[in-house]
Amino acid sequence: MLIFGDHERIRDPRALAASLRDALSRPPRTEMRTDTLGRHAALVGAFIEAGELAQGLADAEATERGCDARGGSAETAMTLLLALARAVVASWCGEPAPLEPALRLLDTLRAARLPAAVALRRAEGYAFHAVYPEAYYLAARRAAEQRPGARRVIGIRSIGAGLAAMVAAAARAPSPTTVRPGGDPWRRELALDPALVRTWVEDPHTTVAIADEGPGLSGSSFGAVIDRLQESGVALDRIECYPSHRGEPGPVALPRDLARWRRLRREVVDCDELLVRSGVLARWIADLVGPLTTPLADISAGAWRRLRCASEAEWPPVVVHQERRKFLAETADGWWLARYVGLGRDGERAIALARGLYRDGFVPEPRGLVHGFLVERWVRAARLLQPRRFGRAHLRDRVGRYLGRRAFLPTGEPGASAAALLAMARHNSGLPLDGWAPRIPALDRRMRRVAVDGRLHAWEWLVLPTGALVKTDAVDHHRAHDLVGCQDIAWDLAGAEHELGLDGDDLAALIGHGDRELRAFLRICYLAFQLGRHALARDSAWPGEVARLDAAVDGYRAALELAVRRAV
Repeated sequence: MLIFGDHERIRDPRALAASLRDALSRPPRTEMRTDTLGRHAALVGAFIEAGELAQGLADAEATERGCDARGGSAETAMTLLLALARAVVASWCGEPAPLEPALRLLDTLRAARLPAAVALRRAEGYAFHAVYPEAYYLAARRAAEQRPGARRVIGIRSIGAGLAAMVAAAARAPSPTTVRPGGDPWRRELALDPALVRTWVEDPHTTVAIADEGPGLSGSSFGAVIDRLQESGVALDRIECYPSHRGEPGPVALPRDLARWRRLRREVVDCDELLVRSGVLARWIADLVGPLTTPLADISAGAWRRLRCASEAEWPPVVVHQERRKFLAETADGWWLARYVGLGRDGERAIALARGLYRDGFVPEPRGLVHGFLVERWVRAARLLQPRRFGRAHLRDRVGRYLGRRAFLPTGEPGASAAALLAMARHNSGLPLDGWAPRIPALDRRMRRVAVDGRLHAWEWLVLPTGALVKTDAVDHHRAHDLVGCQDIAWDLAGAEHELGLDGDDLAALIGHGDRELRAFLRICYLAFQLGRHALARDSAWPGEVARLDAAVDGYRAALELAVRRAV
């Protein structure tokens, strides 16, 4: 099934360096009440942006050379990233963050020969999976204490550029190098300058550390680097890996790679160790909403359903691999939900949107942002929406007003083109959709992309004790880990029609969307996307979840076949 996709951003690297220097030179604007945490979060945000710049420059130079190599502006950018990693480490440890080395390196970088534009890729771990750079510092510090000695660090781009810098900062290692595995996603390979490989293997007493998030379904990115090291004579006991979790590669991994992974030294500090078991996240939340009266409750991976549903029979299906980390906190003033929305600018955008939607009465009260986690009011007495038991006219008007508001949410973010959406719909459905191909250019021109909600399922709406209807989880699906991105509001009209049983034409009339052909096209694409999303989740779900996902897949397939027949 096709549901994932990268949305590259094309930027001027010189302008990025200038913006980064400005950000580091002025006091941070923060949403947090704790000045220390606010400054630290702003510094991590700058570190993440520097990592994107280093990734963009390294990719550009690798494309020009035909391989990854040492030298050039990418090497200066990695030295800058290491300087910022040292500043992040000092800040995390409660010490003044030394920024002068980074500022000098930014000046050097701005004066260097740079490409006119670079392609930036979002670091998914920071955005979606609660991967914290501070965790890699702690993992590497622990490894260095247990096994002292020299280290060379390799980062796997994209996110591995910054993670490698954190490992190098903890290990007092030289500036890391980065690589970009390519080719078959299940069997990645490297294109490397032999001189680069020699820097990794020249000292037989040096440990080689590899940093990245994952491993994913195949573990092939880590595997490609390990393969090259072993081919170059590096023994397995000289290699240590820094992944983001303690699990193994997924079901696509080759047996030999899985067996090797089990023998490797893996250094992991995950979000639970860094923030939850340490009590750090609870302290951050308490500073925002007051002392907690009970320990944090983890309601991730669908566990929230126990609190919102009367019985397991009422549970909606969940797509576990796309669920964010969620924790429930109790105070004397009530209950609060802390949901991961991303580090740096991702978190800042989420809290800004949540506050705007709250002012308009559409979402629960957001209290603030604590270094990646959005904290909002949890109304325990609220119940999940059951559309058939809710007044149809009231539901239509409320959803219509909400979508009318979202139809004017500006965005500079990319979204899948009409051609990409059609390709996805063909792939996921297997249905004959060739008749849409000649119409794609005109449809693409008529699409007005906005920050759509993207998840209008009934269980994403809460009915408050007052009878008011509010939307949950409304701030980041247009920036989710999928190919959809920002789309015409007709995408949400399709969602409201299928998920809530509302009349799409009625809703379109309420918000003034008169393009019936575009609505028909995006309805097909919406249903095909949801079909793929739930089918993919079913393939890796635990047994109790499979039946719910099967029912969702059947519902989307039936609705999709009907939508295709009607559009002919």
